[in-house]
Order: sequence, then structure tokens, then C-alpha cells
Amino acid sequence: MKKPHAPPKPVALRIELKKVTPLVWRRILVSSHWTLASLHHYLQWVMGWADTHAHEFRVGAGVVAPEWWIEEVAQDADTRHWRDERRVSVAALVAELGDHGEFEYRYDMGDGWSHRIVIDSLPPSPAFLQLPLPLCLAGENACPPEDVGGPWGYMEFVNTLADPKHREHAERMRWIGGVFDPAGFDLNRINRDFKGAKTRRR
Repeated sequence: MKKPHAPPKPVALRIELKKVTPLVWRRILVSSHWTLASLHHYLQWVMGWADTHAHEFRVGAGVVAPEWWIEEVAQDADTRHWRDERRVSVAALVAELGDHGEFEYRYDMGDGWSHRIVIDSLPPSPAFLQLPLPLCLAGENACPPEDVGGPWGYMEFVNTLADPKHREHAERMRWIGGVFDPAGFDLNRINRDFKGAKTRRR
């Protein structure tokens, strides 16, 4: 007789984009039943990335990643102990790392974006157990544009936009489409516009 599955529980995570000032961060609630593949899709949405590059999770001394990325890295490195992100749940991650444990989410290895993710405490109110998942609770500042050149390239990009006399100001304005607000963050839009969460779960 099969054991009944434990009901899903909300898991609070705090995400911080490393090496960027001012800090770009988000606080989210996700389901303990999600796989890390599902978590990846939501991190892309809530941070503001476009999911056009490779990614991986660094958990302790190990790596959790999509199957295609494991196969690609395996051409040059030993990936026998890497885990497929579709087979690792958020609940398993919490059990492995414990409350307030940390792991890393890497995106776009060329630009070198790294996110520190902390397993956070749930707010004490029982109402939080009834909230629809996933949910972004808070955050600050805009995600850098794709292909901007990593943390160093992003800071240079922001400084160039802020200086109309900079020789690359007009070119950068054209590249970004005319408007970019480094402090831009719309919590309501993030939650309102998120679609397809159920279809993204694996």
C-alpha cells in the first residue's frame, strides 16, 4: 500500500542577486511539492530574467541542473553526482539544508549571475498558510537586462544611462529601448501577471 503524499506546504525563500548595488532582492512563497525545475521557472519570472541561458543550483557541495546542461558539462567534467532538477523537490531541499539553510542559483554562466537563496521563516500568521502559491511577498530594485555583461557590465550600463554626456549614452538608450529604471519593482504586477504556474510544474 502506497504511503499518502504529505500535503504541500508553503516555503519562504529570500533571493539576493550577488555583486550588484543597490541590492536586488525578492521574498517569495512556493510550494514544497515543487521541483527545482519549477522553482527555476518562477525565479526567472520573479527576478525578471528571460530564461535564455543555462542555469544550475549549487546545493552544498553538489549541483542540481537541467538534464541537457548536465550532458553538456559532462563533455569536459565529471557530472556523475549531479542531480536532475526535475527529480529534486523543494521539500527535499529544505530537509537537506534545514531552516535558514542557503543555496546558490546561477544563471547565464557567461555573464556570471549568481543568486544567494536563503530558506526563510514563514510569517507567524496562520493566514499565510492559506495564500495561493506561488506568491511574491516583497522585493526591491529591477533585474539587470539580459546580456549586459554581468555585475560589472551592469554597473557600467547604469552609470552610462545616468550620464547624458557619456559618449555611449545614446547607443545604450537605443539598446535598452529608451527606458530603464534601476529602482523599478512592481510587486502587484509580478503577482497579477504570473501565468501558467500549474503547467510549469513538473
